[in-house]
Amino acid sequence: MSARHACSPLEALLVDSAFDADVYPDEPMRRHTMYRIGGPARFYVQVGSIGALKRLVAACQECAIPWVAVGRGSNLLVSDEGFPGVVIALGRDFRACRFDEETCSFIVGAGVPLSSVVQEAFRRSLSGLEFAVGTPGTVGGAVRMNAGTREQGIADRVVSVTTLSPRSGLVRREAADIQWGYRSSSFAPDEVIVECELAVKPADPYLLRGKMEAAHARRKKTQPLTLPSCGSVFKNPEGSSAGQLIEQVGLKGERVGGAQISEVHANFIVNRDNATAQDVLELINMARSKVYEAYGIELQPEVRFLGFA
Repeated sequence: MSARHACSPLEALLVDSAFDADVYPDEPMRRHTMYRIGGPARFYVQVGSIGALKRLVAACQECAIPWVAVGRGSNLLVSDEGFPGVVIALGRDFRACRFDEETCSFIVGAGVPLSSVVQEAFRRSLSGLEFAVGTPGTVGGAVRMNAGTREQGIADRVVSVTTLSPRSGLVRREAADIQWGYRSSSFAPDEVIVECELAVKPADPYLLRGKMEAAHARRKKTQPLTLPSCGSVFKNPEGSSAGQLIEQVGLKGERVGGAQISEVHANFIVNRDNATAQDVLELINMARSKVYEAYGIELQPEVRFLGFA
């Protein structure tokens, strides 16, 4: 490990055989984003426990090396140059999901795919998570961005969230102590969500199946699910649809390099053919400026950017 890569506390940790993590230097981020786009992270580290996460965050802070925690990279665009710091993924201990009969809730690690919690709820005939059918990210990512539909977000199901930050250590908050917005929450950028509790309720299994099948069919019909994308690129403006606005300014199907504004839904930019992050960024900027010129509406990105100046 060269000196240019890390200062000594971080360097020592990453080569320590007792460090409960898998460490990948210069790891291409295209392997870890649903876009299949992105240059190398200086280090990609999958931590197996809270102890390992604490040690890693502390070492990054001490060395003033930038770090970020990611889920499955479902709403992430990583620059072609990559990220000059540490990308943290949550492994083993963050991938447990148990159901508490007494409280009728799931206690879920932040690294669990949201889709698997939805399936487990369905298996147990429990409702409350049908809106999330087909949502591709992890529970941690879904909670941070209050993922959901126009009508419902995951915040509606959250009972509590446990986070780890360099300033406060481990903190458990009730849902009422968190500010929730449309595709947003009040978690600090350096707060890593590690676990949450989601409330559900018993339901008629046939009714539940019907609701889930309808949600899945709607998603299949209205979204370009066969090509890599980051999901919705922009938040819907108040009382309006980002996809409709982009379509109205004539950009549906527009291509730059290997990226394209989807012909199925204009609020999706798909990786058609080895797109670069720059290709996607050009389409994002084009959509923002054309919609602003035509309607005076500033589209706000829902996608997270990593490694850009």
